[in-house]
Amino acid sequence: MSPRTPEETFRRLLELLSAKDMDALAELWAENGTAEFPFAEGASPRRLTGREAVRDYLAGYPDLMDVRAIPTLTVRHTDQPDTVVVEFTARGRTVATDEPYQLDYITVLTTHQGLITRYRDYWNPLAVASAAGTLPELLDSLRSRATR
Repeated sequence: MSPRTPEETFRRLLELLSAKDMDALAELWAENGTAEFPFAEGASPRRLTGREAVRDYLAGYPDLMDVRAIPTLTVRHTDQPDTVVVEFTARGRTVATDEPYQLDYITVLTTHQGLITRYRDYWNPLAVASAAGTLPELLDSLRSRATR
């Protein structure tokens, strides 16, 4: 059996996210693969290096966000056969507040032999903080950074 394509790997990632199987989701990463969040602010990391760092980061995710649906998903193939650009929307509820949320993402995924070597996730930190009920903390963090 040949390794998963980047699109198949991403679709598997979404399946595992919906199943809340963060350990299996982390296993999609290559041992030294990275996860990058270029728009991250506040306490959110901008870069994770290695499968175990990704596993640690994802461990508490089901306690924060309950993803219930991915109503839109568009996969764009690139000139590089190991890389896809994915636009998708996640819908669900915030666990702490039980409030519904909808977040839009653009992810650039690069794989090698079916494992993620580079995951770049472009999401809106204000929308995430609003959904998580942590918008005041994020805004305070941004204010304090601006006054330094």
